[in-house]
Amino acid sequence: MDIFNGLLLGFSTATTFGNFLYCFLGVLLGTAVGVLPGLGPIATISMLLPFTFGLPVDTALIMLAGIFYGSQYGGSTTAILMNLPGEASSVVTTLDGHEMAKQGKAGRALAAAAIGSFFAGTVGTLFIAVSAPLLASLALTFGPAEYFSLIVLGLITSMVLASGSLLTAFGMALFGVMLGMIGTDVNSGAARFTFGTPNLLDGLDFVVVATGVFGLGDVIANLENEKSRSAGLAQVSSLFPTREDWKRMAAPILRGTGIGVLLGVLPGAGVLLASFSAYALEKKVSRHSAEFGKGAIEGVAAPEAANNAAAQTCFIPMLTLGLPGTATMALMIGALVVQGVQPGPEILTQQPALFWGLVVSMWLGNLMLLFLNLPLVGVWAKLISVPYHYLFPMISVFVAIGVYSINNSVFDVYMMAVFGVLGYFFKKVGAEPAPLILAMILGPMAEEYLRRALLISHGDASVFFTSPLSLGTLIVAALLLLSIVSPRFRKVREEGLQEAD
Repeated sequence: MDIFNGLLLGFSTATTFGNFLYCFLGVLLGTAVGVLPGLGPIATISMLLPFTFGLPVDTALIMLAGIFYGSQYGGSTTAILMNLPGEASSVVTTLDGHEMAKQGKAGRALAAAAIGSFFAGTVGTLFIAVSAPLLASLALTFGPAEYFSLIVLGLITSMVLASGSLLTAFGMALFGVMLGMIGTDVNSGAARFTFGTPNLLDGLDFVVVATGVFGLGDVIANLENEKSRSAGLAQVSSLFPTREDWKRMAAPILRGTGIGVLLGVLPGAGVLLASFSAYALEKKVSRHSAEFGKGAIEGVAAPEAANNAAAQTCFIPMLTLGLPGTATMALMIGALVVQGVQPGPEILTQQPALFWGLVVSMWLGNLMLLFLNLPLVGVWAKLISVPYHYLFPMISVFVAIGVYSINNSVFDVYMMAVFGVLGYFFKKVGAEPAPLILAMILGPMAEEYLRRALLISHGDASVFFTSPLSLGTLIVAALLLLSIVSPRFRKVREEGLQEAD
């Protein structure tokens, strides 16, 4: 199917009443999630996963995707108006966005963020439409050795780019691999790490773990951070940029979009790295670099374009290769697998309506967000003032019902509570749980591809080095590991993480 016919199919799929409605609900909820500090898209998607199982698979994925990229919009609103980044990727936006707000330019800052995000989202969507079929065709030539090497690269990248110490990130990834091994081995039929508990013979449910670590863990952590949410609200006047604003933000939006498109495809990179990289680049190349940190509109437009472009293109490896590059994409894979859809290169031929419907819905969702966010600025600002002690009981009941409904199992609810406490503990010690979730998904996949490759080669491990793609991928992974010992790399990484914190 060519791109034009694919987009026509996607348009007919995305504009059905149900899909259009759930796309709107997704971006609306995503904006609200982005506005509320501490309640990110990962936690929200993990809590909503059980409730999407009754929906058609294309409708469920369209809504979950809307929550993800919608949260990137919402995070900038409170970052500019209240100096409270709702999303980690919006931390950079506070540096110049809130300064503009204090100077009476809040409306222009919000417009710059919205325009940059919409343009970047449009370009990111077009990039998916053009590149995903090409990558899927290439992926059809991949064998077990190539997939194993790609998974290794993804795991290493997620550890290197995680916040906190590298040793902690490695430990989280190792813990995730161990969790993924729990259950009955598909090859031998032996029970592994079940401790004699029949409830664990099928393994730990990914949704249960994610809901506990991200959903319930965030709820517990936010109970002690409620006071940090109080802040003054900047007044919004004109929402239309001046001619000078257009001149100054046009090139940064283009550069931020390019950075976001490229970094979004890389496994483990995600929107946070894209926004920080775009800001750092603009600070170096801008003719107004002295104004950065004092209200430069470039410091708002570039990172907002970058994080939204990355939010679109990070779907490419998930859909075409079946490999999640971020924890959010791991949740998306979980939503597809539970509904009987295996993401990978064949999804374009076996589920064309799903793929192209998602692509077109992303553009429609970005268009909705452009007209939705600016008029509702006052509503989003009031939302953050709702006391958290009114919200957390409803959220806790909501996630418990959702987890129970997966298998009608009280054991799953208990496991969610256990991982909720673990998620809170991870936050207290500064251990980012994203490598754990990624490793829990990628670990069993790596084991399966490793076994297949060795079976085909009759136990000859050189199969991983005779394939040019597999060898090249392993070399990149090795270089990434070696870069860790570089003092310059560690300094840049620590500076970036300190800014994010």
